[in-house]
Amino acid sequence: MPRFEPFAGLRYDLERVELADVTAPPYDVIGPDEQARLEARSPYNIVRVDLPGGDYDDAGRRFAEWQHQGVIAPDDAPSFYVYRMGYHDEAGRARQTAGVIGALELSVPGEGDVLPHERTMPKPKSDRLDLQRATRANLSPVWGLSLATGLSALCELPGPPDARCTDEDGIHHRLWRITQPGVVDAISRAVASAPIVIADGHHRYETALAYRDEAGTPEADLLMAYVVELADEQLTVRPIHRLISGLPDGVDLLDTLAAHFDVFDAGPATSDTLAPRMADAGALALVTASGAFLLKPKPETFPADIEDLDSARLDVALAELPAPPELAYQHGVDHAVAAVEKGDATAAVLLRPATVGQIAAAAHARRRMPEKSTFFWPKPRTGLVFRSLG
Repeated sequence: MPRFEPFAGLRYDLERVELADVTAPPYDVIGPDEQARLEARSPYNIVRVDLPGGDYDDAGRRFAEWQHQGVIAPDDAPSFYVYRMGYHDEAGRARQTAGVIGALELSVPGEGDVLPHERTMPKPKSDRLDLQRATRANLSPVWGLSLATGLSALCELPGPPDARCTDEDGIHHRLWRITQPGVVDAISRAVASAPIVIADGHHRYETALAYRDEAGTPEADLLMAYVVELADEQLTVRPIHRLISGLPDGVDLLDTLAAHFDVFDAGPATSDTLAPRMADAGALALVTASGAFLLKPKPETFPADIEDLDSARLDVALAELPAPPELAYQHGVDHAVAAVEKGDATAAVLLRPATVGQIAAAAHARRRMPEKSTFFWPKPRTGLVFRSLG
């Protein structure tokens, strides 16, 4: 079972900076405009290291300089870090995701009990490996889901947090440092008692495996991970929609999709109307310049062993095209629709979210979903704690 250990984290000195000014969302959800806003908030915002624009040596020097200046400093003893995110879901209900940040033992997918659930792409892994070599640190935690029960109860702590901030989406981020031997031991045993499903951070996990093989140090045998109990009340999973461009000449996308889906008019293409209609009909949706359509899968047209996922069904349907289209990924119905309206995409295919049960089933069977099948919300903030690799 996976080894999970405390570590002496590197953290911002809150006497020197405001935490809200120096933290950032995960690197892979930050666009150019948001990056500029984050950089403008502070010369020490972590996005200046985490998204260095290809200049990895400069990122490494900057991260080292912040430590030399004391803007980022190490804790004085190995610790776990209980991390809670408080937010309201799309129905306005108060929700909380609570877990523990620690150092998780790496294992090759398929050989251990850290279970991936999505396929990965080569370019992001290359980028993250170059950055890890330059900074010699885990900058943001991989998000793992524990199949053990009881971890959530260990995250219920008295007293005020050691660090807190509220982000631009109104999500409250709170961090408690845990050094008490009894609690540390209980957390280690709870996490080590069952497999871990990787929820978010597959590219960083595979990057860490490559770094471990070339570094050959004890620190590189482990990876900073945020481990949350795999339970519906702890998790919100949203879909990642597909933007389609570059269709071959003469191809009608709706006709191609109609071979695998029954097509119905969807009415107005807005998040308030389209998403509920998709859920009611058990359907995907296609948005084009000429209108919006519901796509209800025809089960008999798909392979018997296909995953019960919209992303997998769409992959089968798009494989019927004479040449692969250009695909981009977009969060949020309104953003996907706007991309079509502005001409940034020929069409958008809107997917329904995967369920926690589907994710767990795929991981247990050691099957990987298509890339970008899940979007866990909210996202852990980068910058609350870092882990040095020596």
